[in-house]
Amino acid sequence: MRKTVHIARELVPKILVTIGVPSFLLFLLAGLASPLAHADVGVVLNESMDSSIDRITGTGHSAVYFSRICPESPVKLRLCGPGEHGSVISNYINIGEDQSFEWNIVPLNIYLYGVEDVRDRPIFASFKVKHLLEERYRKDYLSAYCASAACATSFKPEWREMVAATFIRSVYIFVVDTSVEQDKELITEFNDSVNKNRFNGFTRNCADFTQRVINSYFPHAARTDYINDFGMTSPKAVARSFTHYALRHPELNLRVLHFSQVPGTIKRSREVRAGTEQLVRSKKFLIPMAIFAYYELPAVAGSYLLTGRFNPHREFEKHPAVKKDSAGDNQVKVVSLDERAQVVGTSRDWKAYRKMFDDTVDKHLRDEGIDSRQELNRLFKHLDETGTPSIDENGAIWMQASENGRTIKVGLSASTILAEDSDPQMAHELLLARIAHVLKSPKHSREPLLEFQQDWSTLQRAAAKRDLILARNATSGTEQRDSSQTVSDDD
Repeated sequence: MRKTVHIARELVPKILVTIGVPSFLLFLLAGLASPLAHADVGVVLNESMDSSIDRITGTGHSAVYFSRICPESPVKLRLCGPGEHGSVISNYINIGEDQSFEWNIVPLNIYLYGVEDVRDRPIFASFKVKHLLEERYRKDYLSAYCASAACATSFKPEWREMVAATFIRSVYIFVVDTSVEQDKELITEFNDSVNKNRFNGFTRNCADFTQRVINSYFPHAARTDYINDFGMTSPKAVARSFTHYALRHPELNLRVLHFSQVPGTIKRSREVRAGTEQLVRSKKFLIPMAIFAYYELPAVAGSYLLTGRFNPHREFEKHPAVKKDSAGDNQVKVVSLDERAQVVGTSRDWKAYRKMFDDTVDKHLRDEGIDSRQELNRLFKHLDETGTPSIDENGAIWMQASENGRTIKVGLSASTILAEDSDPQMAHELLLARIAHVLKSPKHSREPLLEFQQDWSTLQRAAAKRDLILARNATSGTEQRDSSQTVSDDD
């Protein structure tokens, strides 16, 4: 039996590669799918947005990832079936549904990208597109829980943040192993308990909820940092304490996943901070403290430097997630130092891609007769202002836009950007704009090298398709001129 399983594990990825499944999708599917004998639980750490109280505190948001638990409904749990990729459970101050629920659970890819199939993940983000994805999710999943106008039409309900979270911020997931018994116990506990909102910013916030779930698996693994967060539980404290716990228990096989914010017109998220860290590192707090609380400032700074420092992206670089060497096993593991560079990318890798990209853009500008890069830099805004997004029956995203007096259609999903109906010139420019954004982003906003290389490959294919069409058009134009000249000579 073991020999049969081993052979299957060796053959499955080879078949997938043969039929053309991209390498980075294999990485995601291998890292996040849920096999029968093994699964994962993880602390989800979402970066801080420039909105509401988050603008002041910089705390971000916390949630929990499961690879073997899936939604029976947004408020009921079950074990995942074949082909499902897990879920994310979270609570908010106001989920906003017709009943006052404490928590909701959504499929993982819905949470990350707003679509079920990772191959349909959006490559361009705007609030127009996000609202389309939210409405699709509401109709397909929330119809029994979100029928009132206050829930369905207002943008205030926070169930919307659980759809395409990577549109509005970057996401880290700190993952460890679990057993099926642990998952079943959690399912029973949550399905039998009353799901009623009792949110309190000081004692029952999103980080407290995450801490409760994680500690049901591993008692005392997630802790409140009373000193650095002034008595509250923060998302960063939960991620930090859970990471430290996992490192003290290597049998849990800690690994970290990073999903960068999708490039587009939505303001970029910021690195998440603890309480003392925000006071020390934020100028809007540091300068007033230096003036009015200069006696307390050294104590605050010392507390942060000695006990509060934690860099999520550095943890990702140390413990990046990839599939196991034994193909077909969906478990993820911490890889060797040499292999890490293939996932994360070194400074030399990114420098080389920037050089190649500069050459690519220069060629594009010459071909189009454009004097500067400003037009490319304005593409996201232009597309958002003039375009009308739509979603097809498969969940893939499209955009109709005005370009030089004509209406064009371009795919906005990884699966449609190079489709036959997608305008090749706009697709090429959109990919150029996306890659330009990634290459100039800081580490915490930049996608991993493994995923970027898939984008780069797509750009090369888009360029080849565009050049072929331009060559055909040029040939057609030459033939038409020759034909006209022949008619003229005959006359």
